[in-house]
Amino acid sequence: MIRFERLRPAVLGVAIAVLLAACGTQAPIRQPGMPGPITETPQGTPLTPQMSAAAETLTRMAALQDRLYRVAAPLLIDNAALCTKHARNLLGFTAKNRHSYPGIYNEAAHVAFGMDERLQVTAVLAGSGAAKAGLRPGDDLVAAGGKPLPTGANALAGAAAIFGPIVASQSTLPLSIERDGRPRDLSVPVTRACGFGIELGNADNVNAYADGARVMVTRGMLGVTRSDTELAYVLARTMAHNMLEHAKVQRNQATQGSVIDNLTRMTPDTAMLGGSAGIKPMPANLDVAADRMAIFMLARADYDIEGAPGFWKRLAAAYPASVANGFTANHPSTAARLTAIELAIEDVKSKKGGKKSLVP
Repeated sequence: MIRFERLRPAVLGVAIAVLLAACGTQAPIRQPGMPGPITETPQGTPLTPQMSAAAETLTRMAALQDRLYRVAAPLLIDNAALCTKHARNLLGFTAKNRHSYPGIYNEAAHVAFGMDERLQVTAVLAGSGAAKAGLRPGDDLVAAGGKPLPTGANALAGAAAIFGPIVASQSTLPLSIERDGRPRDLSVPVTRACGFGIELGNADNVNAYADGARVMVTRGMLGVTRSDTELAYVLARTMAHNMLEHAKVQRNQATQGSVIDNLTRMTPDTAMLGGSAGIKPMPANLDVAADRMAIFMLARADYDIEGAPGFWKRLAAAYPASVANGFTANHPSTAARLTAIELAIEDVKSKKGGKKSLVP
C-alpha cells in the first residue's frame, strides 16, 4: 500500500489533510458474508486459486475498513472544535489505484475493485464535503481545479500536490470525475474535522494504537466489538490520545508509528507481537485524561455513552494485562479508567441538563 508517511514532507501534510487516511478501500464487488469465493474476473475470466485468495483478502479488508470509516466519521467531524492543534480542512475521501497494492494484490485490486491506472475513490466520509457533493466509492478522479490528475504508480503523490493549494485557498474544490463511463463535474466543499488517519491493523491481537497523527484499530479489536457503538468507544479514546499528544509526552511516537506501519501492510511481521512491541504501558493519569475526553467526544457525536463502562470492564476481563500486545497490557489502570469514565458520563449529563457546551 502507499503510505503517506513515506512521502516527502511537503506532500505529507497535504495527503493527510486532503485524503484523510491512507488505507481506504472500495466496497467489494459482492456483499461480505455471501457464500462462495471470487473465482472469476468481472469479465468472466477464471482466476487461479492464488489470485482468488488475494481478491478475497482485499474484499474482507474492504468491509472492515468501511466499518471503521463509517463509525469514525461523526467523531472526526463533530469534534473539530476539540481537536485544536489537529483540526484540518478535509475533503473527506480516500483514493487509490491498483499500484497502491503490492505484488499479486495489484492484480487482485483490479479483479475485486476494478482498479486500473487512474485514481479511484475508495471511501467517502459520511457528513463530509465529499459526501454532500455526491462523490461515491468507485468514481474515477479525472481533474481538480481544471488540472488533469496523474495516473500510474505515483498518481497519489501527484494528486495530493494538486489538491493541496486548492484546499488551502478555496472553500470548495472543483472536481471532475467519471462514473459508469460518464463524465461529471462536482463542487466539493471543504470540511473542518480532526485530521487523523484511520487505519485497519491487519493482525488478530486485540488492540488500538495512536502515533499522534493516525489511529489504528486491529482486526482482532474489530472482532470483539459487538456493535458500532462499542467500536466508537475504542476509536474515540484512541483519537483522544492523539488530541492530547500522549505519544509525544511518552516519547514513543516512533515506536507507535512503526507498529502502525507494520500492521497496515498486506503481510505484516507478526513476530513483533510476541512481546510488548516496545510500547510502554500508559500511565494512569494519561489514560484517565483520554477516557474523559473520549466520553465528551462520543456525546458530541451522538453516540450512547452509558454502555462505555460495561464495555471496558468486559474487555479487561477477557483480555487482561497478562495478554501480551493486548489493549489492557498497554492500558493497565482499569479501575482508575472506569472511575474517570463514570465521572465524565455524569459531567456530560449535567452539562446537557444545564444546556451548556459539551467541553471537558
